[in-house]
Amino acid sequence: MTCNSESTIMRWTMSGLCVLLVMSMGTALAAEGTFAVHPVGTVVKTDDKTVLEILPKYRDALKGLDGFSHAIVLYWFDRNDTPEKRSILMVHPRGDQRNPLSGVFATRSPVRPNLIGMSVCKIRSIQDGRVFVESIDAFDQTPIIDLKPYISHIDCPAVATVPEWATGSHDGRR
Repeated sequence: MTCNSESTIMRWTMSGLCVLLVMSMGTALAAEGTFAVHPVGTVVKTDDKTVLEILPKYRDALKGLDGFSHAIVLYWFDRNDTPEKRSILMVHPRGDQRNPLSGVFATRSPVRPNLIGMSVCKIRSIQDGRVFVESIDAFDQTPIIDLKPYISHIDCPAVATVPEWATGSHDGRR
């Protein structure tokens, strides 16, 4: 898959698991505006399990993760990568027209300028470079770009507010 636009070039090679992002942030950041993101693994889903398959060269980075009950998984929404979807800046959260039109930075929409997804996953076990998780909101073969331990006192502020639509009160979800 290749996506070209005036400000972004993305190359995704399935066989080589290579993602290249070239960002042009204007003249002020011209020297610093180029970076590469390399997948560290892929999501593997079967009927009965969900596995974060970590590439061999990154498996040492899993040391100590087994001491945590949950992990934050950052991944690339590779199947949404089109110039049209990257240009969508406002959506109705959860695709529900009853929710107010909101900027994508105020939602969890998979369409956004940079297609980075995030899920907090319960870790079932870690074996041979494979992190078995309860579930993840990503498709099979989605490229994983990073893992971080979930640390409740850091990742869950004691006092946080959200808009009413985010509580799920009008659709029965909480």
